[in-house]
Amino acid sequence: MSKQLLIYETAVPVSATRHADVSLAPSGDYAFSAGVNAVPLMAVEFLRAAVEYAIVFTVAGDEVTPAVVLGVRGDQNLYLAPDRQWQAKYVPAFIRRYPFVFSRSGDGKTLTLCIDEKHPGVNREGRGERLFGDDAKPTPYVERVLKFLQEYQAQFERTRQFGRKVHELGLLEPMQAQVTTPSGETLSLNGFHGVSREKLRALSGEALASLARTDELELLYLQLHSMRNFVDVKDRLLGSLADDEVPAAVAATADAAQ
Repeated sequence: MSKQLLIYETAVPVSATRHADVSLAPSGDYAFSAGVNAVPLMAVEFLRAAVEYAIVFTVAGDEVTPAVVLGVRGDQNLYLAPDRQWQAKYVPAFIRRYPFVFSRSGDGKTLTLCIDEKHPGVNREGRGERLFGDDAKPTPYVERVLKFLQEYQAQFERTRQFGRKVHELGLLEPMQAQVTTPSGETLSLNGFHGVSREKLRALSGEALASLARTDELELLYLQLHSMRNFVDVKDRLLGSLADDEVPAAVAATADAAQ
């Protein structure tokens, strides 16, 4: 079954009818993220994420979305340990909100709380946090989940505005990351963008001042700073290869051909 929103398999609306006796047990199992090599990142997360991840931008028309790179191969998350734990101090909010997610109505006016019933902690044996009380009303746990997702949604909209400004200012350039293994195999990661230092330096004083007032200038420099973390992605990839391989070269450069 193809996954919805990268990591969700069977996301269905949370309801007292369907989930009256359902509980969610805590789980440190991040296996659900095994097949993704990047996930969206909110602007508010840049400060913490830039320490451990390479932050990039994906571009689709006028929509510019920040993301963290989790792997080089399209179906491999290098931040997922063999024991299915997360191998970094900071876990992106996109991952942390699982198994819950909001579904938007066709007219975009209504958000419905959904849960992926394939989450290993979903059970009917009373393990963990119940979703509904005996009165069929959402428990305090669900109320906390709603609060978290509402904040996530608000940050998502702020991040979209940031992305639009980055697009309007023309600050991005296509990038490409390459890793060459000792066996001679070259793996390339394409289709992402990064901030161009030259374009950023060329902005008018007024544009720079506007970015500084909203703290968005700091976000742009955090993205530039985070690019050094591609070395960590390379190291994680080599660590997943055969033991007889030795360190390889990695480069993240502007793709002039694009």
